[in-house]
Amino acid sequence: MTSTATTAPPPPGVARLLRPYAGGFAVVIVLQVIGAVAGLAPLLAVVELGRTLLAPGPADDGHVRDVVIAGAAGLLVRLLFTAASSGVGHLLDTRVQLSLRRQLAARLGRVPIGWLARRRSGELAKLVGGDVSAVHPLIAHTPGELVSAFVVPLVSLGYLLTVDWRLTLITLIPVLLAVALVPLMMTPTRLREQNEFDAALGRISASVVEFVQGIAVVKAFGGSERAHGTFRTAVGDFTRSFYRMVRGLSGVAAGMQVALSPPFVLLAVLVGGAYRITGGGLAPADLLPFLLLGLGLTAPVAALGHGFDDLQSARRAVGRIRDVLAEPSLPEPVRPVAPEGHRVELRDVRFGYFGYFGSFASFGYEDGAAGREVLRGIDLVLEPGTITAVVGPSGSGKSTLVQLLPRFYDPTHGSVLLGGVDLRDVGSQELYRRVSFVFQDVRLLRASVADNIALAVPHADRDAVVRAARRASIHDRILELPRGYDSVIGEDARLSGGEAQRVSIARALLADTPVLVLDEATAFADPQTEQAVRAALAQTREKRTTLVIAHRLETIADADTVVMLRHGEIVERGTTTELLARNGEFAEFWKIHADADADADADADADADAGAGAGAVEGEEAR
Repeated sequence: MTSTATTAPPPPGVARLLRPYAGGFAVVIVLQVIGAVAGLAPLLAVVELGRTLLAPGPADDGHVRDVVIAGAAGLLVRLLFTAASSGVGHLLDTRVQLSLRRQLAARLGRVPIGWLARRRSGELAKLVGGDVSAVHPLIAHTPGELVSAFVVPLVSLGYLLTVDWRLTLITLIPVLLAVALVPLMMTPTRLREQNEFDAALGRISASVVEFVQGIAVVKAFGGSERAHGTFRTAVGDFTRSFYRMVRGLSGVAAGMQVALSPPFVLLAVLVGGAYRITGGGLAPADLLPFLLLGLGLTAPVAALGHGFDDLQSARRAVGRIRDVLAEPSLPEPVRPVAPEGHRVELRDVRFGYFGYFGSFASFGYEDGAAGREVLRGIDLVLEPGTITAVVGPSGSGKSTLVQLLPRFYDPTHGSVLLGGVDLRDVGSQELYRRVSFVFQDVRLLRASVADNIALAVPHADRDAVVRAARRASIHDRILELPRGYDSVIGEDARLSGGEAQRVSIARALLADTPVLVLDEATAFADPQTEQAVRAALAQTREKRTTLVIAHRLETIADADTVVMLRHGEIVERGTTTELLARNGEFAEFWKIHADADADADADADADADAGAGAGAVEGEEAR
C-alpha cells in the first residue's frame, strides 16, 4: 500500500490561522495606540484649563490658547488615527474572511465526498457563511478595543498617580469590581450553555434548509404538520437554550454595567475626593482630573464588556472552523499506479461509519449507521462489458457498496481494485477519468446546462454536448429553455427531478468512462424516457463495466449478474433466470416487486378509463 495515512493533522490554532496577517495587526495596534493616547489630550487640556482658570489672579491668555490648541490637536490626531486603525482593521477582516472561506472551500473539496454526505447542508452553510462572519469582531474590533482597554487606563493611571495616589486607588474601585465579575461569565456552566445555544442555532438552520428543500414532497403528501413540527421543535430547543444562557449571564452583566456606569464612577470619585479634600490632602482643583479621567478609565473596559458575547461567539466559531480545517483530505498515493484495464474486484470488503474521518456528531448530527458495520465480507468481481445489478431491501448496504467505487469512502477492511490496482493507490484525477457515477439524488451546479453536462469534460465542444443530451433524451427539453444550452440552472432554467437526472446521465455519457456507477439513475423518468436512456447505455455496453442499484425489474432483466444483499452481506448471486429458479430471497423480492408493478399498472389503467369516461360524458353534454 502506497497511500498516505488518513490520520487528521492537529487543528490549527488561532495564532496559526492569523499568522500571515501579523503585519496588518501590528499596523492596527500602532495606529490605535497613537489614537488612544492622543485621545487623552482633550481631557488633560480641560484639567489644565480648570486649574488655570481657578487659580488666583488673572489667567494667562497665551497659556490658555496653547492648552486649547493642544487639546484640539489631540482630538484631531485621535480621530485620524482611530479612523485609520478601524479602516485597516476592517480591510484586514475582509482579507481574513476571504482566506478562511477559501481554506474551507479547499478543505471541503478535498475531504471524502462521503464525509460531506453525512453533514446537513444547513450546518455546512452556517459554517462557511455564519461562522466565518462571526470572526469579524475578533479581527476588526478586538485589537483596537484591547489596546484602548489597556493603554488608556495605564496612561491615565500614570497621570493620576502623580496627582494623588490614594484617590487613584479609590477611582479604580469600579473597574476592579467589573473585572472581578468577568470570571463568572466563563464558568464551565456558562460555556456549556453557550455551546448548547450554538448547537440549537445550527439545528434551526438545518431544519429550515431541509424544510425548504422538501417543501414539494411535504405539500404533496400532506406532511406539513410533521415538517413544521420539526422546525417548531428546533425553535423550542433554541428558545430554551437562549433563555438558560441569558438567565445565567444577566445578573453578572447587570452587575458589570452598574459598576462601570458613569453615575457609579462619579459617586466613587466624589465620595473619595470629598474625603481627601476635607482632610486637607487634596486641592479642590485637583479633583477635576479624577472626574474626567475616571470616566475615561472605565469607558474602554465597558466597551470590551459589551463585546464579550461577540468575542465568545467568535471564539466558538473559530473552534468549529479549526475542526473542519483539521479534517483529513482524501488520502492520495505517494506513487500513483495506473490501472491496467477496467475489471473491478471487491475483496473481503467490510465497511462501518464508526470512527471514519472524525465524529459524525461534530455538527450535532447523529447517524444510526455510525455504530455498526454496514458491509461485511463482500467478495465481488465486475467484468468489463457486463452489467451487475445490486438489489436488496432498504438498509441492506446497496448505496454504501456502490459509493466505494468512486471512492466516496475507503473500506475499513479489505480492498476495492480497478484493473488490478487498489483504488487507494490510484490518483484521484486518474480515478475520475475512469469512473463516473449517476445517483438518484442529483445536484446540478448554478451554471449553464451545457457546462453542467460538460462538467467532467470541460474542453468538449457543443456538438459533443448535444450528442450526449440526445442520447440521454434531454435535448428537446433543453431547447425549450429560454436560452437553450446556455440557460443557467437556478436562474432561467428550472428542471424537474427526472430532467435533472437525465442531465446527469448526459454528463456520464459525455465522460464516457470505462466504469459507470448508477444508483437508480432513472428513478424519476417516465417509461419511454427510461427505455431510451437504457438503449443509449446499451450502445457502449461492451466496452464498459457497469454497476447499478436497481429496484425496477426491467433494469434487473438487463443485468448479466444480480447480487442480492441483506444486512450488508451477499446472500445470493447469479443471473435473473438462475436466481428465480432457486426460489430463494431474490425470487421473493422479484415477486413482491412484480405484484407492486402490476398493481401500479392496474391503477394507471383505471385512472385512464375513468378519464376517458369523463371525457365522453363531457362530449355528450357539449353536443
